[in-house]
Amino acid sequence: MLHPDDRHSPWDQRYDTAEYVFGTAPNDFLAAEAHRIPPGRVLCLGDGEGRNGVHLAALGFEVTSVDASQVGLAKASRLAASRRVAVQTVLADLRTFEAGIGQWQAVVAIFVHLPPDLRVDVHRRAVDALAPGGVFLLEAYTPRHHDIGGHGGPPRDQADLLMSLDGLRAELIGLDLVVARELERDVNEGARHSGRSAVVQIVGVKP
Repeated sequence: MLHPDDRHSPWDQRYDTAEYVFGTAPNDFLAAEAHRIPPGRVLCLGDGEGRNGVHLAALGFEVTSVDASQVGLAKASRLAASRRVAVQTVLADLRTFEAGIGQWQAVVAIFVHLPPDLRVDVHRRAVDALAPGGVFLLEAYTPRHHDIGGHGGPPRDQADLLMSLDGLRAELIGLDLVVARELERDVNEGARHSGRSAVVQIVGVKP
């Protein structure tokens, strides 16, 4: 996750194409579990080109999509307009983005792979940002993803960006984990996320 002032960031370069790199359909896990989110405000972290935020907006949620790529967020706005829904986009670095306290009915993090120290801090702030009854929803690649030759996700030399169920349990103190599992599944999300994958899935509810 790079500073938004870096206009030559890899994510801007990656998204600078007419194609939606990860597709326009929502993440399967998010789509299956969105029914757990109470009506209201949803914060999508690292929402990129907006496929997940736009899906949630179409379900009637008030969505804010945060990302460090201006190019990605511009595509998110175009996708929202094409679906006739509204999504607020915020260009921000997750190192400094302030989500507030008790303000959101859900915080969503789909394949948001951050350096460990930053990830721990972002997850702590995400828990704080949830209102009572709010939902934290996450899917990410696990270290086993490399073992099975999975496509997509952080490269082998950045394996510390991958997540495990045990690690996430420790990072998400304060939530009741109603879904907490590691599994292998087929992911089909554009050219960058395609094929057999080893993932961890979390749905946590704030009491």
